[in-house]
Amino acid sequence: MSSKPVVLIMAAGLGTRMKSDRAKVLHEVAGRTLIAWAVETARTAGAGRVVAILGHQHDKVKASLDARYGAGAIDVALQLEQKGTGHAVQCALPALEREPDDRIVVILTGDAPLLDPARVAELAGACERTPAGLALLSTVPPRPMPYGRLVRDAAGKLLKIVEHVDATPAEREILDTNAGFYAVRLGHLRRDLATLRADNAKGELYLTDLVARAAERGGATAIDAPFDEVSGINDRVDLAAVDAAARRRINARWMREGVTFVDPAATYVDADVGPLGRDVWLGPNVSLRGKTQVGDGAHVDVGSVLTDATIAAGAHLKPYSVITESAVGERAQTGPFTHCRPGTKLDEDARLGNFVETKKAHLMAGAKANHLAYLGDASIGAKANIGAGTITCNYDGFAKHQTTIEAGAFIGSDSQLVAPVTVGRDAYVGSGTTVTKDVPRGGLALSRVKQVVIEGWADRFRAAQERRKAGKPGASEH
Repeated sequence: MSSKPVVLIMAAGLGTRMKSDRAKVLHEVAGRTLIAWAVETARTAGAGRVVAILGHQHDKVKASLDARYGAGAIDVALQLEQKGTGHAVQCALPALEREPDDRIVVILTGDAPLLDPARVAELAGACERTPAGLALLSTVPPRPMPYGRLVRDAAGKLLKIVEHVDATPAEREILDTNAGFYAVRLGHLRRDLATLRADNAKGELYLTDLVARAAERGGATAIDAPFDEVSGINDRVDLAAVDAAARRRINARWMREGVTFVDPAATYVDADVGPLGRDVWLGPNVSLRGKTQVGDGAHVDVGSVLTDATIAAGAHLKPYSVITESAVGERAQTGPFTHCRPGTKLDEDARLGNFVETKKAHLMAGAKANHLAYLGDASIGAKANIGAGTITCNYDGFAKHQTTIEAGAFIGSDSQLVAPVTVGRDAYVGSGTTVTKDVPRGGLALSRVKQVVIEGWADRFRAAQERRKAGKPGASEH
């Protein structure tokens, strides 16, 4: 193509069949909103600009686009009244007023995430080559559906599209239907949109009427596309089916890149995940969400859920590790049943084990907390050992405070570190200690109650209980 096309995304509809308080285009497929799928398709196909035509919940949809792409990166046009597809594109024309007449405009729906970007590029190229200045995608549904029919003359020239509600019984027998995607030369679009009339069963301005205008210039070009690729989402059943199809594609792509999926049908990788390195191993029921990245040879075992996580090469995430907005270093280990909350960082060879929870905790090289611990707002030095039952008391009800455990320190089991506090390098904290003051380098902190042993007490107690059960005198003496 001589220049990059402008892509319009029609995303103003109510989506009533979704039965949702959320705009349809904000529902997700493989972790990405429907409208983001459309934008990604447009950009991958080579769009110079993207204009989203918004209506229902336009403020929320725009906010989602700004959050993903940056404020103003996606232009917005508003269709505040729903008067048909032709009216939607009319509402976008002011956003195109500085574009030249020979610019190609591609029109996409906002609810078809499986559309191949190569198909969009093909559509734009066909439009540029045809004198009629209009190309569209057509499809043959697997069953009768209420789509517009492509009406041709005996020579095969495309004369018009007749919407299902306006079609005669004979026209409804036509198998070739409108998929709802177009490319049109902007000069023709400007002139033809002005001729649209709402003289149809719905009383709307149909974008499909542009096809009859193009017939006067020699006829639009129709490009066949598989139904599964172009079908839109109308309800939750469609959403689930498309989500499953998208995930199959995603998993197949990563398997071809050298990732092992033990059970592809039960492994869930979002669209924005990646890269995934060579020889990554993913167990059943693993979920990789958001912008998670996994390095070469990492092992993610059954039931683990990673969200916006960065996993380095050779890391081993044992079953049911939950890692969110955190980084796991080379050869580090987590799990089973580890929970890394946002801000956790594990350096190389660090280990978190059974039922350990972290939040804004940095475990340096070789540090370990193998079981039953909570480490929040903590800096933990290299090769420090955190015993079972240890907690950092980081919250005083109003503010969070930092705990620092320096390299080589040993924290005994069932210890509480009341922040802010520092345990020095190579220091020891005895089991069962509550640390409220800094522990110097190489020191020992103890706060245990002195143990008292009463010899023979247990024997006397058991004997007294036996007498009580038997109803004998002296049962209370022990």
